[in-house]
Amino acid sequence: MEPIYHEQRKLANGITLHVASAGNPAAPLMLFLHGFPEFWMAWEAQLQHFGARFHAVAPDLRGFNLSDQPADVAQYRPKLIMEDMRLLIESYSVKQCVLVAHDWGGAIAWNIAAQLPHLVSKLVIINSPHPATFARDLAHDADQIAASEYMNWLRRPGCEVALAADNFKLIENFLVGMSDASGWFTPAVRAQYHACWARGLLGGTNYYRASPLHPPTESEPGATAITLPKEMVTVRVPTLVIWGEADQALRSKLLDGLSEFVPNLRIECIAEGSHWIVHEQPERVNRLIEAFVG
Repeated sequence: MEPIYHEQRKLANGITLHVASAGNPAAPLMLFLHGFPEFWMAWEAQLQHFGARFHAVAPDLRGFNLSDQPADVAQYRPKLIMEDMRLLIESYSVKQCVLVAHDWGGAIAWNIAAQLPHLVSKLVIINSPHPATFARDLAHDADQIAASEYMNWLRRPGCEVALAADNFKLIENFLVGMSDASGWFTPAVRAQYHACWARGLLGGTNYYRASPLHPPTESEPGATAITLPKEMVTVRVPTLVIWGEADQALRSKLLDGLSEFVPNLRIECIAEGSHWIVHEQPERVNRLIEAFVG
């Protein structure tokens, strides 16, 4: 397994990101983007595996762990997170990367692949809905609306305080309450997640506050007010979607019609996999990615 190195990397826009990496910096870049409520360590098994062939890089996204955590919700608009990733990729003096992403990282990755396709040679998405199918189902599908109600709770002022209460009981349940985490959420891993969360949760919850993609409420239209031009969200780079079908927050119906927006698409479904399939079956995920990138 490849050793993992850490650095604080200041981008041209002034944001500093903490970055974990493995492999030869001269090798092709493989960039891994985590989601909520995680940090670079979500990709530890992937960094160690793919560092043998790639320069495998996993940043803490803006707002998470050891990266800058601006307080203003406006600093978490998707276009700003996309700009962070553009500048990060370009800071390695490469033209393209293989982009691998999960959850909120996937939301950013879908947009990068659609709007900045010259930066992405291949795209791997793990349990993260395409913006068009997500907007569709958040507006019209009762099951997905119900499954996503937690998003509106995470948009509330002060929810980060509630998440941290009782030694992070509630936020820990996000990770272990929706799957059998006994095989991977060891005491050592738990301690590292708690250390991450202790550095601040406002930035992570601001992703939800800054996004218009959420279930409608009595006071906010949410996804019902969104019209996404097809060309803006069409992804033409080769794309692999790995989907744990036991995901309680993201229904598999989100895959319906996906090929309309992603013409060069491969889907690998894992029936028993939850939203946290990366942790549950890291070797299987690695094999699927390996077969796709060639």
